Amino acid sequence: MSNSSDDELILIEDDQQTETPARKEKYWRILIVDDDKDVHEATEFALSGMEIQGRSLRLFHVYSGREAIDFLDRETDIAVILLDVVMESDDAGLKTVDAIRNELMLLNTRIILRTGQPGQAPEAETITRYDINDYKTKSELTQSRLFTTLTSAVRCYDQLERLDASRRGLEKIVASSHQFMAEQGLQSFAEGVITQLASLIGVAPEGLVCAATDKNIGPGGYRVIAAAGNYRHLIQHRLSEIDNQHLARSLGHALRNRHSTITKQDVTLYFRKTPDEGFAAFIETADPISEVDQNLLEIFCTNIALCANNIDLVGDLRRDSQIDRQVDLPNRNALIAELDRRLATAAADDVLALIDIDQFAAANDLLGHQYGDAMLKAAALRLRTLFPANVFVARVAGDTFAVTGASLLVKADTIQRIFAQPFAIESVDHLVTVGIGLTPVASNGRGADTLENAYIALRRAKAAGSSQTVSFSKSIGEETRGRTQLLRDLREALERKQIHAVYQPQIDLCSGKIIGIEALMRWQHHDGQTIPPDRFIPVAEQSGLIVPLGQWIMHEALFALQRFRAAGFPDLRMAVNISTVQLRQPGFVDFIDTALRETGTSPHNLELEITESVVLEGIEPMVALLTELRSRGICIAIDDFGTGYSSLNYLEQLPIDHLKIDRSFVVSLASSERGARIVRTISKLGQELNMKTVAEGVEDQNIGDLLQEIGCHSAQGYHYARPMDEAAFLAWLKEHLCS
Repeated sequence: MSNSSDDELILIEDDQQTETPARKEKYWRILIVDDDKDVHEATEFALSGMEIQGRSLRLFHVYSGREAIDFLDRETDIAVILLDVVMESDDAGLKTVDAIRNELMLLNTRIILRTGQPGQAPEAETITRYDINDYKTKSELTQSRLFTTLTSAVRCYDQLERLDASRRGLEKIVASSHQFMAEQGLQSFAEGVITQLASLIGVAPEGLVCAATDKNIGPGGYRVIAAAGNYRHLIQHRLSEIDNQHLARSLGHALRNRHSTITKQDVTLYFRKTPDEGFAAFIETADPISEVDQNLLEIFCTNIALCANNIDLVGDLRRDSQIDRQVDLPNRNALIAELDRRLATAAADDVLALIDIDQFAAANDLLGHQYGDAMLKAAALRLRTLFPANVFVARVAGDTFAVTGASLLVKADTIQRIFAQPFAIESVDHLVTVGIGLTPVASNGRGADTLENAYIALRRAKAAGSSQTVSFSKSIGEETRGRTQLLRDLREALERKQIHAVYQPQIDLCSGKIIGIEALMRWQHHDGQTIPPDRFIPVAEQSGLIVPLGQWIMHEALFALQRFRAAGFPDLRMAVNISTVQLRQPGFVDFIDTALRETGTSPHNLELEITESVVLEGIEPMVALLTELRSRGICIAIDDFGTGYSSLNYLEQLPIDHLKIDRSFVVSLASSERGARIVRTISKLGQELNMKTVAEGVEDQNIGDLLQEIGCHSAQGYHYARPMDEAAFLAWLKEHLCS
């Protein structure tokens, strides 16, 4: 077989007539579709000088979905399209994909979706329906990952093009061969070849034999794989067992020397599948083969050799659709089929366990992919070896394995014991732990539903920490699916402008003056229910939807600030909460600059409220980012201080102006000495670090007085004002000014 890597599929024809599909150009043509010129330049820079499978890349650039369709209507030999999801409209990318597949009928061209807005990620069903090769956020596509993703897509495109070229070249013979390819394996194909040979040169399907190399026999061993008429009894016999020495010698000679021979009484044709492997057909003829028929046989051999190789390809594709080659276990498709089978047999006590290796990605990055591959193979081998044959073991994705079988066999403690012993990799023992999600194989529904329930349980287990097990329950399922529905509703609410801003004042405790405003998001659901921020903000952060939400609230708040200033309140500062997800976005500083410029706001009138969790992203890049923002005159505040990752080290390094004392400490100030000590400590800490302190959740004057005595600078809470919409807040400002 070929020494090429496993994911290269190479069709090799007969030595006498090699017909490699012709390429007009010696480079891969890549189309970049994005409305951001910087993305085009960055992509071109990342791909400059790269080669894939011995060919350089030629990049073409368009800047909208409409331009892409017009370009592809003229240029049809594009290998890969790097396509932005959001361009002239939120769904411009998917509309473009639909036109490419269903109007232009470009089915081989591979499509890689890219977006800078994770909240706009298409559903898995959409990716499947439109045959999208891959989906990546732009921040994911580093140079190495972009190269890896493109290489996979180009290989897939090349394989599809080669298959199309082969199919077109076979004409009538291919049409009949399609029937053979639908059969299982080379034997059925060889039987079809015998029928076609007989029809082609006008002889009866008698005295025709196909033989092929049999690796089980050993070097030089050959076996009959198909026969017709008076030779049918020879099927599955070795050539050495055939009494007809002329027939055996003719077939053996063709197989050893890899070429065809024609005599007056017979023809022995050689069909090459690979440089080292093929099969041969022996045909007895009453009359010599005419020159015309010899030419037909030559064409037949060439094309059937391609078909024969495609038979192996189809077999490989069938295998790949069910088997994970890397670890030699059934894959996700096979698991779902097995679950469907178990559901059909109503195995009431069967369970499904999903097993995910803890911290695998971090270990893979630290120790290298060679370690990761070895770990996956060792885990697969251990699971398959230690569970009995009636337990189905599969690898469903990445470092996630599945085990399904009787509940007495598939138990969490059994699985944990399997992984308790260290794995010896490269002569070093490695201890690993796993998270487990368990679910019954229900008596109704589909295998895919059972797998989804197991994934829900596994995600809970992984969120709880290392070595955790969670069993799926109805309540867990309802909660998870409720969050999924909440995300869908939130995306719809953003599109329909059902999210609105409210404002709460910040009061100087010494003078009683209004010194600032905090902008907050509120969501009035279409059913009239108010969804509290502590429900929808975490969902928005986990999904990436917080990015467009954050962009909206920033512009909304700064435009409102300008209206408050125009109404006679020029000294106010607007505080806006910023998620860690937003801070991670490339170009966040540029976004802030643009928002200030478009709203006509001075940087000195903006305060960004961040949480302590930002340091988990790495202290050095966060210091650099916040320092750049603060250099513009923007204030930086730590929100909910004391409830998260509190560290004097990070406080000293981060460029912080304000510490906001969490309301949980403030409300206990009057009733709890412990709460008072915490507030006093934070206040003194702020003084030592030259930071002002802001108390949240002040609900009565007594608390305000205590805060002033402690040395807190300012406060906000229901005692002063509840969060109000813009009109109500402006009326409150005017009333407060007059009082």
